[in-house]
Amino acid sequence: MEIKLEVPKYYKETGIKFNWEKGFEIEVKSLINGIILIANKEGLLSLANHLVNLAQEEVPLGYHLHFDENNSLEEGSIELIIEKR
Repeated sequence: MEIKLEVPKYYKETGIKFNWEKGFEIEVKSLINGIILIANKEGLLSLANHLVNLAQEEVPLGYHLHFDENNSLEEGSIELIIEKR
C-alpha cells in the first residue's frame, strides 16, 4: 500500500495550514507513566501530515501544534502539544 500526503506549504504570514483526512478520529489519554494516542486510519494520516508539515525548513524553531477536545481531539482527550526543536 502506498500512502501519499499532500503537505501544504508553510508561509510566515498565514502559518501552518492543516490538512485533515475526512472522518479522522484522534484521542489522547493520560496513563500513570505516559500517554496513549488512539486514532483511526484517517486520524493517523492526518497526524502524519501535520508532523511532516511541522518539519518543513521554513517553519521556525519553537513553532508548535496544539490540539485538545475543543480543537480536533475526541471528547475527554487531554491536550496534545507538538513543538519543533
